Amino acid sequence: MSGPEISKQDILNACEGMLQKQLYVVHTFPTDGLGPVMQNIEPHLKFQIELEEKGIMFGAGPFWDDAEEKWEGEGMVIIRASSLAEAKDIAASDPMHKSGARSYTVRPWLLNEGTVTVKVRYSDGSRELL
Repeated sequence: MSGPEISKQDILNACEGMLQKQLYVVHTFPTDGLGPVMQNIEPHLKFQIELEEKGIMFGAGPFWDDAEEKWEGEGMVIIRASSLAEAKDIAASDPMHKSGARSYTVRPWLLNEGTVTVKVRYSDGSRELL
């Protein structure tokens, strides 16, 4: 890729007034098929729920294949952390990663645009995330 070098500060300046919420994306990949992944799925999901309960997790979930019909073991977790180093420590402590069933990358991600709509129906207690 050629062209001008664009710094983090350049982006922050261009996005002044936007949310500018620093988050970290953990992209996780199976290392040796789905067998080891499924052997570690229960402690992994327990870990994920703990992150959610502590307010560390922004969101997480699996990636489907391109036909949207099956799961090949990839996933993504978006976490709140004070630094990239802290985010890497959190990712490394996932039982799925500790076991070697999955490898992962951690990337800083700046959330600027988007919307979240939550619909709560008082009469029946139902809720919907739009």
